[in-house]
Amino acid sequence: MPFPANVPLHPSQLQTTEANGKQKFAKINNHHHNSTRNHITDSDRTFKPAQNPENTITKLMDTSPQSPPTKKRKMATDTIAAAAPAAIEDQQEHQFPLPTILTHPSATPPILITQGAEGRLYKTTFFSPNIPCALKYRPPKPYRHPILDARLTKARLAFEAKVLERCRREGVPVPAVYAQNAAAGWIAVEWIEGAPVRVKINEWLGQRPRNEEEEKEADAKEKGPLVELMKRIGAAIAGLHRTGVVHGDLTTSNMMLRPPAKSTTDQGKETNGVNGVGSEEAQEKAKLLEGDVVIIDFGLANQSQSDEDRATDLYVLERAFASTHPRAENLFEHLLESYKQTFGKKGVSVLHKLEDVRMRGRKRSMIG
Repeated sequence: MPFPANVPLHPSQLQTTEANGKQKFAKINNHHHNSTRNHITDSDRTFKPAQNPENTITKLMDTSPQSPPTKKRKMATDTIAAAAPAAIEDQQEHQFPLPTILTHPSATPPILITQGAEGRLYKTTFFSPNIPCALKYRPPKPYRHPILDARLTKARLAFEAKVLERCRREGVPVPAVYAQNAAAGWIAVEWIEGAPVRVKINEWLGQRPRNEEEEKEADAKEKGPLVELMKRIGAAIAGLHRTGVVHGDLTTSNMMLRPPAKSTTDQGKETNGVNGVGSEEAQEKAKLLEGDVVIIDFGLANQSQSDEDRATDLYVLERAFASTHPRAENLFEHLLESYKQTFGKKGVSVLHKLEDVRMRGRKRSMIG
């Protein structure tokens, strides 16, 4: 019974009230503790994390309650182990979507060789498994309007095929065109065996001594093969410019060194053996730079009879050669000399214009 307000209590009544309050507080505290303990126990029972990740994977993957736990665990582990390499291989194989022409059944699956800023290069076959070809594909650019992108792609591929056909008619060493579909964004050309000129020159320079004095002595004795290669490159570029075509991206990476026929190589061995010219080591080293120079990748080519454009083509190659092969930079003059001899009077005017282009290039480098 509640006590009326403002009425003083007897000491015995104060003790009774205090005892009742303590009992009531103890009951409330015990009830809260028990409910919290039960809640934590239920949560533990329901969401207790698995000690072994394999158990969780097994429970999620296996839906058959009849199989024993050990068998289920083994099946899940084997499945994960087998799926990981397959997923990596599938990701590498389908890193880029294939063009439609390469999705049809083929005797030789397409191989992605390289990817550039404008397109991708695949190695596949043409009609027969014995005829390898290079398929260049220009994928759609998502940052351009679809109609504009389709027009630009079609125009570039059609022009590239036209330039290659023109060079072939004039005897310039370029790949032959097998087929094209400019609307679909691909062109199939001849597959050039061999290696890029950049790789061959670096491999040849890598076998030379690093000491400056020893390198000078080696230059006096063994620079012949590299000089001959530079002359062949100059003659090939002169033939290209004579047809009225400017490459636009001349580098040693866009030139292939096609190995000579076996009969020619064998004949060269016999001749060297009879005359006794050079040692076996020098002959093996000279073989690195043997072959015909073939110019590839005409994606940035243009038709021009201007000395300015031709000189710019040579200047681009000169800068690329100096940065890629700094140890052979002094041999670039042999390329220009061969270019002038092959091109005739027109070559002289192009080299004069090259001096002006160099001056502008140096001025631009100084200003920044």
